[in-house]
Amino acid sequence: MTKHADIRASLWGDNALPLRPPSQVMNLERLGSLHQSRLSFMRTLVRRIFRERWKIELATFELNNDGFGTVVYEVNAPDGLFSFVLFSDLLLPEERNDRVIATKWDLTMALVEGRVNPEYIAKLKENVPKQEAGRVDSRVFVLSRANRSARNFDYVVNQLATGQQPDVSKIAEVGYLYRTTAVYGSGKLGMADWEKVQQKHRDFARPFASEMFVCFMLRNFSLLQVEHIARHRNEQTFTPMRADIKRYFGIGNSTGLGMAPYLVNHPVLINQWIEMRELALARIRSLGAITSQIKTTLLELLKRCAQHTHETITEDKQQTQHNIILAQEMNKLTEQVVTNFTSWNELIAFSEQHCSLQSQEILVSVMLELYPELVDDLEDFHCADENLDLDPLMPLHQLKAVIERRYDWALAIDFDAEGARETYWYRSEEKMEPRLGSIADVEGKKKAMALAVGYAVRKCYNILVDYIAANPSQITARFMVAHPKLRGIVRRIQGMDRCVYGDIQANLLDKNVLPMHLLRCKLAFFGVSKFDPRSRLWVRNTMFQGAPLLEDIGKPFSDDWFMPLIPKQ
Repeated sequence: MTKHADIRASLWGDNALPLRPPSQVMNLERLGSLHQSRLSFMRTLVRRIFRERWKIELATFELNNDGFGTVVYEVNAPDGLFSFVLFSDLLLPEERNDRVIATKWDLTMALVEGRVNPEYIAKLKENVPKQEAGRVDSRVFVLSRANRSARNFDYVVNQLATGQQPDVSKIAEVGYLYRTTAVYGSGKLGMADWEKVQQKHRDFARPFASEMFVCFMLRNFSLLQVEHIARHRNEQTFTPMRADIKRYFGIGNSTGLGMAPYLVNHPVLINQWIEMRELALARIRSLGAITSQIKTTLLELLKRCAQHTHETITEDKQQTQHNIILAQEMNKLTEQVVTNFTSWNELIAFSEQHCSLQSQEILVSVMLELYPELVDDLEDFHCADENLDLDPLMPLHQLKAVIERRYDWALAIDFDAEGARETYWYRSEEKMEPRLGSIADVEGKKKAMALAVGYAVRKCYNILVDYIAANPSQITARFMVAHPKLRGIVRRIQGMDRCVYGDIQANLLDKNVLPMHLLRCKLAFFGVSKFDPRSRLWVRNTMFQGAPLLEDIGKPFSDDWFMPLIPKQ
């Protein structure tokens, strides 16, 4: 049996492990309560880099004393050579804009196939700083840009230039030197598409691996740059930054509605991500031995989660309250482990009875930390064939049964209730970002994006029931001829019946829908931390905080940067 077949057997075979039901896992609020884990893409990327000992070195370093210029890193990975090219430019205060519609940034960068010569660097310099307004060829497979932190960048430079370390309590308020404003891949702007990357570049043949790598490299460059500027500002008093403080710096990110449609439009892929996380949990519940060392480490991680949450600063009052509750519930779980812990199933049941969804899901992440031998091999199974094929020969009574079984959640929603169809999703032509609109805007509604899966299923089901009453022995092909506009939703219904999860069980048209849950879910799979909602529509967060540094490659690596804490001063 192949490794992939073995994974599928654990999901579907006669001795399949018990998975949590879709009605629980795919609840929108629960999805919005997920946290980073060992299977998050940042964690799996860093493990791979350190396990395979990638060789990442500066090939070009042409920065002036103020940190402006060009830098090229050469990346020697097991299956290829790549170049990470950065352009650092002077950005005037009046030009600074963190929105996606900005036209200038402090840093712009590209991840490129192969080694770059001066002529190619010049070509990149003509286009990469322009971002959407420029064009690149298929050697490039990620473009990104970033701006300096107004609160941290100059402060850190001044501290190092005068021989002092940054105050870690100040760094905790904003845990980064740069924040990204976009990371583009998958064929945009002339770049290599995902199919080429997946087939030709095995080092990045996992979802979002190249995008995460660019953010990882940006984080390391930011630390190099502040030391470079500080050294030239005052070479006599300059002191390098302590390694533990360096590791505490991450990369900032702001995520808005642009990420939300992805979860709806890629259901097979999302199913794969969630299946692997749920399979890891099921393995632990069934196979994870509870030794004294496991119990000790569990208590340490629960304490760390409480402290990390306490150290997370957010301006959102509701999120602040959530964090207070989460820290309290970590203490509650700690008491349960100390006094009455003999089974993972019992501890999970206790969390579901006495804790919020946030705490329930952080317990899952903690459990995954404890058993790398049961979890880490699943990182190889995050890709999926996303084809949703129509089965024209399926009898209509079988199609109806699939809807009733798999989409019972959609049939249970009263779409005629007040506010149930108040909202629609569209793409703004001015901002080039998804937006929420109201049905009062009749013209705008004509441009609605097809994200209302639940409502589409309900409409399809109603039409199907009437059609079967008149044509009880027909097959799907006849139904499609009669109702060709339903082809897309029928294909999805049939295709998703092969998956355990994948469909978000929520009415995304409801006036009270919280897109924040969609953003949180995807960001958790990326591996971000310290969520700071700015509204119901966008959230700030931190990437790679606590991760090892480039200079740590080749040294002993324990992969223990889950929920990083403030370094001791």
